[in-house]
Amino acid sequence: MATRPSATATLDPVTAATVSRNDIARLLVRCPDRPGVVSAVSAFLSERGANIISLDQYSTDYQSGEFFQRTVFHLPGLSAARDELEREFRSTVAERCGMEWTLTSAAAPKRVAVMVSKMDHCLLDLLWRAKRGELDVTIGLVVSNHPDLADEVRAFGIPFVHIPVTKDTKPEAEERQLELLRGNFDLVVLARYMQIISPRFLDEIGCPIINIHHSFLPAFIGAGPYQKAKERGVKLVGATAHYVTEDLDEGPIIEQDVVRVSHRASTDELVRLGADVERAVLTRAVQWHCEDRVVRHGNTTIVF
Repeated sequence: MATRPSATATLDPVTAATVSRNDIARLLVRCPDRPGVVSAVSAFLSERGANIISLDQYSTDYQSGEFFQRTVFHLPGLSAARDELEREFRSTVAERCGMEWTLTSAAAPKRVAVMVSKMDHCLLDLLWRAKRGELDVTIGLVVSNHPDLADEVRAFGIPFVHIPVTKDTKPEAEERQLELLRGNFDLVVLARYMQIISPRFLDEIGCPIINIHHSFLPAFIGAGPYQKAKERGVKLVGATAHYVTEDLDEGPIIEQDVVRVSHRASTDELVRLGADVERAVLTRAVQWHCEDRVVRHGNTTIVF
């Protein structure tokens, strides 16, 4: 815990920000909706000297639904008090309310790995924002089934591992990927990784996976989607970021966005606009997940 400065001493801005951040935590809870849940959580924190910075809540049905809450609070000396705080919250609040809950520190950025194929726009945006501190994550590894982006990734000082994937070698390739990823990361991001993730990989990875893909209205699947979209005269180009499940591209959606286009846009312009919106949507999805703002509920999400 930081000591109180003397009358003549001051904390420089960097030190003060670090002390404050080290003492901030995020509490996510879900439980059957019932009277008194917000009060119970707030009273527990207040009685232990915590100051609530923000509180967001949602209920699927106020009479018999599921209740969700995200609370960000400041507690001096959080690191030293955390174990006891968790034990007391479990015994005095969580068990009584039938809660599932997580408590995370704002001072510990999520450890992220990125998987990519040949397209670089989403990958480089994540690396650039993380380097500038605009994305509060630690990107520790990039894995690709092609060698094309190795030099660009290593320029950021991040390891790049090339693991070729073919139809015949896919099981061996996934085993090698799992050796690198399993237990080492809090999140895996598919930044236009053009391979289907197997059920076994999902079972063994041990952390969530977020994917990004284009969204056309109507949809165009298969090769050359932008050319098909141009030929049909689409007026919207968009992107969807979602959690990966065994059902291809049908996992819980975290974020979506669209941009309007016209008949004047060429196929190349559609591709460029699509890349722009994919970058923005994926960045927001990763940021929200890593700030503990996203709660999965069945095949949907609550985003605070």
